[in-house]
Amino acid sequence: MKYVSTRGQSGAVTASQAIIRGIAPDGGLYVPDTIPTVDGAFISGLCAADYRARAVAVLGLYLEEFSKEELEAIAQASYGDNFDHPAVAPTHILDDDTAYLELWHGPTSAFKDMALQIMPRLLTASLRKNGEERTVSILVATSGDTGKAALEGFKDVPGTCIMVFYPRDGVSQVQKLQMATQEGRNVNVTAVNGNFDDAQTGVKKIFGDKDFEKVLDGRGYFLSSANSINWGRLAPQIAYYFSAYCDMVNAGKLEMGEKLDFAVPTGNFGDILAGWYAKQMGLPVGRLICASNDNNVLTDFIATGVYDKNRPFHLTSSPSMDILVSSNLERLLYCRTGDAAAVRGFMEKLSGEGRYDVGKALGDAVRAEFTGGFCRDSEAKEEIGRLWQESGYLMDTHTAVASRVLRDLREEEGERRPTVMVSTASPFKFGAAVLEALGVVTDETGPALVDELAAVTGRAAPKPLANLGKKPVRFEKWVEKEDMESAVSEFLS
Repeated sequence: MKYVSTRGQSGAVTASQAIIRGIAPDGGLYVPDTIPTVDGAFISGLCAADYRARAVAVLGLYLEEFSKEELEAIAQASYGDNFDHPAVAPTHILDDDTAYLELWHGPTSAFKDMALQIMPRLLTASLRKNGEERTVSILVATSGDTGKAALEGFKDVPGTCIMVFYPRDGVSQVQKLQMATQEGRNVNVTAVNGNFDDAQTGVKKIFGDKDFEKVLDGRGYFLSSANSINWGRLAPQIAYYFSAYCDMVNAGKLEMGEKLDFAVPTGNFGDILAGWYAKQMGLPVGRLICASNDNNVLTDFIATGVYDKNRPFHLTSSPSMDILVSSNLERLLYCRTGDAAAVRGFMEKLSGEGRYDVGKALGDAVRAEFTGGFCRDSEAKEEIGRLWQESGYLMDTHTAVASRVLRDLREEEGERRPTVMVSTASPFKFGAAVLEALGVVTDETGPALVDELAAVTGRAAPKPLANLGKKPVRFEKWVEKEDMESAVSEFLS
């Protein structure tokens, strides 16, 4: 299996080379030239396995250079005592046709751990396979959770260093403190005076600066990414869709071969795209519900075929979804058209005009595979309170978006199909908003909110969050978006 660029102006590479590079030289994203397929026997075999074995089986189909023994060792190291649940990614079954796939039991209490605990190990193995002696510098733009998860994953990993940019006023207090207190000799965290799209655009520009690339090469560095634009980030996410399906079968909520819907809160389109890949591989997925917050650019795209970022940007209580440029959508457009020139044109229009129209045929193809929906910030908070009162299940603000969109869809259609909500973060990461949703008025801020939410709900906070207030702050610097490259240069001087 080879990996090709969505923009068609870079040569095909191996999986390890795609993981090392992160983004293709032409600015495109790497995708496999074929999507492997599985049968019912493969899925049945996963049902009898634990999460680590499930991940190894799925990843092995995409990472042919890696032996089964290599992947098993990587999975054991990635999904061990650093997760606080023996199932790693447990599926919490609420009722006969509703469940929540909890992806936040890792060291940073967010779903990004599912990929970012394994990706650094895949990267270092890839570096060895390719004889790379330079230090790889990971650049990350984060809307909240990716930054901390990447920092934790790459902390003190030999041959690597990592720099994370986040929007100065666009993450929760807990998310900011998680990054600002990050340990490790090879890490750096810098805020950007702007929103997530500004940070993401800045990182992409740095990747595209060939002169800067030469400067860094002279210093013994090269750049790569830990955002979901890197295939090494996206591929591990495919595994948890298979795992959730197996959990539902094992629990007797689903017959093998019966279709299962997934409702996914998403801003950058990577999480739900992993589900799409699982479906293309043969997992019996019904529909993929793309759930957005007030920044509903994806909802409108699915409905109209027009992607238009020229709209107000909203700061919400689900900040990891406060995104207007959904990078991974580019992969879907390429996979559905096979036309790199067309995709290149879409991306040029997005960069120049802030919008593009994929036309009726491609728009219809997208609508055949994705159902779009969004809810207001107030509605997501109502959903948190409703579910807590009715079932005692506590969820965060992002998961609430998917939960509310699904509830509205069920009321509109008058039917209930078996559906798994992809739950992306611990509610303790967003204590202020969750407490408000529960009707609790508080003057507490930062880490004190973690303690208060635990007291109010009687639920124990994850250990990494419970101890957050005791850690010293290391990173307080911020820069204008125009100065991001200078900040990278200073870090790598």
